[in-house]
Amino acid sequence: MSDVTMLRIGILIAGLILIGAIVFFGRPRKPGQGKRVARDGGPDLARHEPTLSEQLQSELGGEGSLGGETTTQAELELFDHTLEGGTNSELGRRATEEFDKIVTLYLAARAGQKLHGPDIVVAAEKAGLVYGHMGVFHRLVENHPERGPVFSVANIMKPGSFDMAQIQALETPAIAFFLTLPAPVNALDAWETMLPTAQRMAELLEGVVLDDSRNALDRQRIGQIRDELRAYDRQREAPPLTKPARW
Repeated sequence: MSDVTMLRIGILIAGLILIGAIVFFGRPRKPGQGKRVARDGGPDLARHEPTLSEQLQSELGGEGSLGGETTTQAELELFDHTLEGGTNSELGRRATEEFDKIVTLYLAARAGQKLHGPDIVVAAEKAGLVYGHMGVFHRLVENHPERGPVFSVANIMKPGSFDMAQIQALETPAIAFFLTLPAPVNALDAWETMLPTAQRMAELLEGVVLDDSRNALDRQRIGQIRDELRAYDRQREAPPLTKPARW
């Protein structure tokens, strides 16, 4: 075979290789081809949508706010949700379901933490609360439990009760103290019982006490609540207005 023939064969082979390379690298890529794919157990590079529990924890993350709804709506929903769950115990049952005012405090976990069921139970017992009606904790009038709760403590997570069968696994961002008026004692005395109880449990649970607007409870707000409850007590003690007699 001559040198010229060998040269032609070499050129033909090189040309075929070049054409093959052009065809291979010039093909359109399939969807997803060339993108980095996370390995099993590796980080997910897609945008992460927060779960409901994460959203709740985010709202409760700061010491200054629980965020969200208006105070009145939140308080009434909390009361209604609590009525839905719980046990059949009569301990802590109100004499009547009628009420005209609710005063609420929240005990929230600090940022990045949650309150755990067993710790809540221990703290409630140390603070003098009893577990009873609706599956929540109550402060009762000493020696007169039949009068109903001075105030109650519920879970902010629906349905509001503490299921003792699942208490070991219970985690919540906050619990709520609610004083439903009229109470078995006057409103101011009930408040003066609920406030130190919430503060004591906050110490035991390493949480923070928030007011009804989900702001850190301060002296100014405490004074405002006391004034409101004094006015409430005065209004209930005042004799009903009567029309002047006609002559």
